Amino acid sequence: MNMLKSIGAIVAGFIVVLLLSIGTDIGLGKLGVVPTLWWMLLIALIYRSIYAAAGGFITATLAPSHPIRHAIILGSIGTVFAILGSISNMGKITIASVWYPLMLIVLTLPSVWLGSKLKDRLAK
Repeated sequence: MNMLKSIGAIVAGFIVVLLLSIGTDIGLGKLGVVPTLWWMLLIALIYRSIYAAAGGFITATLAPSHPIRHAIILGSIGTVFAILGSISNMGKITIASVWYPLMLIVLTLPSVWLGSKLKDRLAK
């Protein structure tokens, strides 16, 4: 039963990050804001890092035990997805935007961890 709760906590955190990220991307696209310029990529990096922290917070909240460990697993999964996304978009990346996928890879795990630490602090 704890295994199912653990998996559910990680999946819930992942879904939160995914839905918030895609929802924001779609919303900005409908407003005509497309993250192609470096400053828009910076904004996207910021909101995705905040959403990753929110996912870590949710995962830590729902974890049956060892909340930070669960968040680290979520962050590791997110990092793998960031790496795969970077690899799949290599032909589309310009010199000006090469930093964005690299920063997603670098910041995903620390952002998720930070969200779990915030939950840990609030629980005390």
